[in-house]
Amino acid sequence: MAPFIFPEHIKKICCIGAGYVGGPTMAMIALKCPDIEVVVVDINEARIAAWNSDHLPIYEPGLDEVVKTCRGRNLFFSTDTKKYVGEAEVVFVSVNTPTKTSGIGAGKAADLTYWEGAARLIASVSTFSKIVVEKSTVPVKTAEAIAKVLRRNCSDDAVQFEILSNPEFLAEGTAIEDLTNPDRVLIGGAETESGQSAIQALKNVYAHWIPNERILTANLWSAELAKLTANAFLAQRISSINAISALCEASGADVSQVAHAIGTDSRIGPKFLNASVGFGGSCFQKDILNLCYVCETVGLKEVADYWFTVVSMNDFQKNRFVERVIGSMFNTVSQKKIAIFGFAFKKDTGDTRETPAIDVCKGLMRDNGKICIYDPEVSADQIFRDLSAPKFEWDRPNYGKSTGSIMSNATVVIDPLEAAVVTDPFEAADGAHAICVLTEWDCFKTYDYQAMYDKMIKPAFIFDGRNIMPAEKLREIGFIVYSLGKPLDPFLQKVY
Repeated sequence: MAPFIFPEHIKKICCIGAGYVGGPTMAMIALKCPDIEVVVVDINEARIAAWNSDHLPIYEPGLDEVVKTCRGRNLFFSTDTKKYVGEAEVVFVSVNTPTKTSGIGAGKAADLTYWEGAARLIASVSTFSKIVVEKSTVPVKTAEAIAKVLRRNCSDDAVQFEILSNPEFLAEGTAIEDLTNPDRVLIGGAETESGQSAIQALKNVYAHWIPNERILTANLWSAELAKLTANAFLAQRISSINAISALCEASGADVSQVAHAIGTDSRIGPKFLNASVGFGGSCFQKDILNLCYVCETVGLKEVADYWFTVVSMNDFQKNRFVERVIGSMFNTVSQKKIAIFGFAFKKDTGDTRETPAIDVCKGLMRDNGKICIYDPEVSADQIFRDLSAPKFEWDRPNYGKSTGSIMSNATVVIDPLEAAVVTDPFEAADGAHAICVLTEWDCFKTYDYQAMYDKMIKPAFIFDGRNIMPAEKLREIGFIVYSLGKPLDPFLQKVY
């Protein structure tokens, strides 16, 4: 069969998956490419309804404005997957690729069930050749497997599929800025005539607003591996500085000063050197575990073990924070109210996937602490789902449809007397023994802490897991302050 040469100018794009990646990415393409029809499809009716409403299903600064500018013009959201996938020249696939919870590779390998289902859908409705773009984070060589599914499930032998890897490098909280002015866009494809024409067609879409020198091309396997590697390197930096934060506390050093000193070295740079209670988000842990599994399957056990320590250190940091809280409060938090400031995994997003707050809250609850959570963007339903759900459940397509669907599979049933969610930070602090700052929301820096202190049980503690709080001012008020990775307050130093 002669190679199919794709047209240089695409007119119709469809994206399968209306989540944190698919929605914002397609909205930006629609904004910058008014001549292209962009449709985002998803089987989750509630999510699509939210994208079509005034209350979008995800919080991201600037996203509302982009969506409202384009929606109904050349940006559409629909549950009619067959119609719009069949009409599209380019199909982006941005579905969940959760970590397997059972069977071979459980706890590490990516579950490609939803990707495979998307491929079968694409093949079944295709009447002309299409470009299929991997937008989800996938293991190396996924394109090869998906190509087999596409070819075997399309009834028209004349239809050809060209698979491209176009991994996202967005940071939640700055996704619109990252999409508007990215460091780079990476497109991986086959080194064939048809593959190169597909790469050029997608390059022409991004060229509407991105300079050519920032649009990088590679072969498929390099592009797939680059995404996993980028997240592994970023997470490694966080775990590295967190490891040093533990040493700083033990030695009297200040992790912020250490980070600044090494960050001024041009070979290292200052980014991702803020010590914290731990990293979260949908990608870092999942992608590292996936990378470890890939390494194991090709016989590189030492490489897998090396990268797994990044995840182990993250778990250690969360556990260390919980132990610091309990140890500082006279070795028990039983029946003590503890205010939790922040549940999202980072500021400027409502995303709670793999947030450190989950493990910290569970750790405090295991010691019979009574937690009271405040987050400016995360709903009570979401928080209770996260505290109740089995590990990795958050990455399933139906997660979040209803509280009941998750509670039926819950590993922990949350007692309302043990955990509460409030909409006022002062209510959270009222009668509390301590405040734990777990998300770096800017608003947390400016509250009237004197008023909070006056209504808290004494001694009143603040455990700053993000190093954002004005520690000296808080000490002047009367708080016992723990700043992660900094010299310990004498009150916190064990003498027994």
